[in-house]
Amino acid sequence: MSWKDQFADAPDVLKRSPDDRIIVHAGRVTIGDGGFVTMAGPCSVETERQLLDTAERVARAGAQVLRGGAFKPRTSPYSFQGLGLEGLRLLARAREATGLAVVTEVMAAADAPLVADYADILQIGSRSMENYALLEAAAHTGRPILLKRGMVATVADLLRSAQCLLSHGNAQVILCERGIRTFETATRNTFDVAAIPVLQSVSRLPVIADPSHAAGIRELVPTLARAALAAGADGLLVEVHPHPDQAWSDGEQSLSLGEFDAMMADLAPWCELRARRLQPACALETVA
Repeated sequence: MSWKDQFADAPDVLKRSPDDRIIVHAGRVTIGDGGFVTMAGPCSVETERQLLDTAERVARAGAQVLRGGAFKPRTSPYSFQGLGLEGLRLLARAREATGLAVVTEVMAAADAPLVADYADILQIGSRSMENYALLEAAAHTGRPILLKRGMVATVADLLRSAQCLLSHGNAQVILCERGIRTFETATRNTFDVAAIPVLQSVSRLPVIADPSHAAGIRELVPTLARAALAAGADGLLVEVHPHPDQAWSDGEQSLSLGEFDAMMADLAPWCELRARRLQPACALETVA
């Protein structure tokens, strides 16, 4: 099937040939080259001990990127809003201690240069997907961008936002399916697993999945992670906390350290099988 007309507003994002792929480089990590990259860590950076304990454990389990929020977009003004600059500094210390690359959210255009000084990947959260001033500022930092699908965004909407980033000179973009808001209330969001193969079919950009926000329930995260891998995702973005029940934000969807270890062990044979299957098709890297 051809979606070219449906996604015509994002011409630079669309594949020019079946092998046309952009590989994203973040420090020593590559995303979109046929491997499977796991980004893991707490929803919010809380303390140095919490962050370092998590970073060391997820690195041992096979994660390559540390996620953690220094600036937090919270629905309630009374909820924890993040440590800000101190959170960024703690993320940098964790990177020095573990060698993990760092991804963290930027919420305001004015903060983009500051966050880029500390992070290897700038995350554009679901609430900011259509904040075009923020997209422009983030693109101009030159850092790779992790672009999360908005809660009520179509695939075409997501690709248009990606087009905005590319049009400002930054093609180092990772798309993230994190669930969308529907009439279903059993989970926090509805995981649109079909969006992953659609995006892989039409887009030049790597595609990862966030099973934590899709589920909103930690027991479902490993299952949705397997589904994302089977659907062809290039990686995962997973929330992990040493003590989820004591987390300052999103504890109900955060895996404990032991649960993350178990999930990674469960995914390992499927990752190896996928790598063997995709290896011949991933020899070509497109230079944007």
